[in-house]
Amino acid sequence: MFLKRLKDCREFTAGDGSILRELLHPEKADLQIRYSLACAKVAAGQKTKPHKLKSCEVYYITAGSGLMHIDEESLEVGPECAIYIPPGARQYIENIGDSDLEFLCIVDPAWREEDEEIFGMV
Repeated sequence: MFLKRLKDCREFTAGDGSILRELLHPEKADLQIRYSLACAKVAAGQKTKPHKLKSCEVYYITAGSGLMHIDEESLEVGPECAIYIPPGARQYIENIGDSDLEFLCIVDPAWREEDEEIFGMV
């Protein structure tokens, strides 16, 4: 059995500016999975840098409120929203609330630095 607690995951600033804690990654544990799973946080009034991945990604919002931007579309999001981000789509999320915006990030196949392109701020 494999168990990893969020509180035991190292917190770091990702390339897009979000605060991340990586829970699962097939290259960092002996797991037979294709995807990676991380928990992200964006502070009130902040937004991530626009970026795109070669992989598809899903955000699942657990707390706060935000505005999700994917290519030319934007939608308000909040707790219990799942957002699919296609491979190669330009994306960023902004926190439009007064508390932290928190969400899970699932990347399939698993996130790799060389598969991500970061753009300047909007």
